[in-house]
Amino acid sequence: MLRKFTLLLLLPLLFVSQKSQAQRNPLLWPFADTSIWNMPIGSNAVYVDAQIQAPTRFGMTVDEDILILTPNAPMQDIYISYADWDRNKDRCLREGPLLFSAPMPDSFLVSPQNWDGLTPNSGAAILMSDGQTIKQTQPFARCSNNNVTSHYTPPDVNLFGEGIRGAHGGSGLSAIGGTIRLGELDDINDTIRHVLKVNLYAAANLYYDSSTEGYRWPAIRADGYAAGNYGTQRTNPIVQACRMGALLALPNYYDLDSMAFETIPGKILARAFLKYGAYIVDDTAWDVYAIETEWSPEGCVIEEFESAWGFPFIESNLNTPWTRDMKKIFMNLHVVDNNAPGNIGGGGKPLAPLAPPFGTTSINRLPEDAFRIFPNPTKDFIGIEAKEFNQAFSGKIFDLRGKLLKTFSVRNGIQQLNMADVAQGIYFIHLSNEKGEIFSKKIVKN
Repeated sequence: MLRKFTLLLLLPLLFVSQKSQAQRNPLLWPFADTSIWNMPIGSNAVYVDAQIQAPTRFGMTVDEDILILTPNAPMQDIYISYADWDRNKDRCLREGPLLFSAPMPDSFLVSPQNWDGLTPNSGAAILMSDGQTIKQTQPFARCSNNNVTSHYTPPDVNLFGEGIRGAHGGSGLSAIGGTIRLGELDDINDTIRHVLKVNLYAAANLYYDSSTEGYRWPAIRADGYAAGNYGTQRTNPIVQACRMGALLALPNYYDLDSMAFETIPGKILARAFLKYGAYIVDDTAWDVYAIETEWSPEGCVIEEFESAWGFPFIESNLNTPWTRDMKKIFMNLHVVDNNAPGNIGGGGKPLAPLAPPFGTTSINRLPEDAFRIFPNPTKDFIGIEAKEFNQAFSGKIFDLRGKLLKTFSVRNGIQQLNMADVAQGIYFIHLSNEKGEIFSKKIVKN
């Protein structure tokens, strides 16, 4: 399946390989170093063999996370479609009210003509105009430039925060944390430096009982059908620890060289599974393994992968070097059973260095004291006073749904806005200068 993408130069360093950076680009490597998506496995990890069963239907596939991280792009309205995962319904049809508005480039389409499968999960993470709020939704479709639909919207997260929750419906976990990104699996020298995400065939591999309800932290739920489905096709012994949200890893006492991987990307992934592990975030709903990969306006991992290695990531054949490597990894995965909020990765000495600090050139955020916004909360007018009077700033005000309400400019360091025509509620003010530096702040209208 051929997809064409246009590289968008909307933010500096938007698509620069993380390999060359001493500091982190939050667009490529998001969330705090203490986030579940960045914490390595610890030396005190307690491993329980997950006894994952061999796939019988298909060799290997992906679950593509749709990442739209272009906060300066035009705003686009997203409307409700109730088609969800019904193969007899059309996700492209607007059937309900406006969900929210979000920035996205005109050229990026996600439709039946270019997505993988009939009803993919299509979890999306979209960076809002403030450069830090991530809105997530599922199942996302953009069948034409002005026809964007989805249905479910979990609470927002911050690009620089913990980022646990999100649009993976089976678990309630993030649609961007843990995703294999462009440039991470296309070169012999690659090292993936974050936790991964996987989907398993729940009927064969996940445990359910009325006490656990089929999930564990950091998942906030299991699939709605879990009670009558999880484990019903299992032939291996029951593993109670292997539930939705479990952290899976190759144990740190494994010798990866002795496992005789046949492909370079297989070896790269094996190292990531040993040092960081992967969270179970969804059910494949058929007998196949899946890993979450990026699909964005900048490209998609599955095409980059095939171009780099000469064979496809998505492979039906159960007996190729690539699918044998994937089977070897998955069938040796163990649950890190003592993974917990105060003991992420099992505790002890991390098996890999913690994520480095964020750089200042990826998203050029002005300091918190660059502007004085007053009074805040306000009833009628709001004042905007810049610390540096010698720069001109363009300004925007958005509501919580991301809808643009006002545009203005700040010259000579000060501006006053009339907020009398705005309903009571919470809004975001966004300011940027000619250097691309941005400032954002929450404001409250009483």
